[in-house]
Amino acid sequence: MEKIKNIAVIYGGSSSEREVSLQSGEGVFNALNQLGYQAELIDYNDLHDFEILKKNDLVFIALHGFEGEGGKFQAKLDSLGIRYTGSKYQACKNTWDKHICKTILQQNNINTPTWKLHESLVQYIDMPRSSLNFVNVFLKPCRDGSSVDIFKIEDNKSFIEAIGKSSNPNRAFITEECITGKEFTVTIIGDQCFPAIEIITGNEFYDYEAKYISDDTGLIEANLMPHEQKEINQIAINAYTALNCSGWARVDVLQDKDGVFYVLEINTVPGMTSHSCVPKSGKFLGLQYNDVVNKIINESV
Repeated sequence: MEKIKNIAVIYGGSSSEREVSLQSGEGVFNALNQLGYQAELIDYNDLHDFEILKKNDLVFIALHGFEGEGGKFQAKLDSLGIRYTGSKYQACKNTWDKHICKTILQQNNINTPTWKLHESLVQYIDMPRSSLNFVNVFLKPCRDGSSVDIFKIEDNKSFIEAIGKSSNPNRAFITEECITGKEFTVTIIGDQCFPAIEIITGNEFYDYEAKYISDDTGLIEANLMPHEQKEINQIAINAYTALNCSGWARVDVLQDKDGVFYVLEINTVPGMTSHSCVPKSGKFLGLQYNDVVNKIINESV
């Protein structure tokens, strides 16, 4: 296979995760230049002719949100014979949709919190609260990322309030069982699990502010017993494999008070910002940010 020399970094786009994607793309672009690659940075909003990407040996997808993680971009690149980082179309499509992802996990006997699909929240706005039954659940858009429009629901009142705060209630959501315990994330590059990270936040949960804004969020190397470390890695690999992921991904996992692990979701285009878990996990192996970027490239060609 030809050596990779020219790489286009695709970032930005128009999703709710645009600002995060801009940070990820700039970080990757700077790393590529330092690593000696010929790199160019392209905002997806400015990409009107996909044919121009053919001049590159590889496309590094740092495009978060539906445009970069929903699968259509990957399908277009496949149709043009353009190589790119990360998973193929179907894996992206299936992991992007939380209902589909959790269904596949369940079919493969991989623990995931119980959930219910709601095609729209609008139907609940005028319903009597006495007819609702939303207690101790998370409300999540079926297809969105970075904890956008995610709410912790304690009762029917907070459920109705969350609908009002949602940027677009007329789309598919899930309500998901709220499991109290520890939150972890496992980076996978190729077939290697990086050290699990435990996420420590003073917020009610690991929301957008905690992920990308707060300097108080702790991303620490998980202090797990050897058998727990082995188990969480195996669960992450099982989920990664069940969804046919490739190249790299990040698997988010909960552990309840009884020590049972549950897969929350799989991210096929994880963040690569200064606050992100993937480069942080690499540091626990002695890898610098640039080393992690290089590993992603090597596992994606």
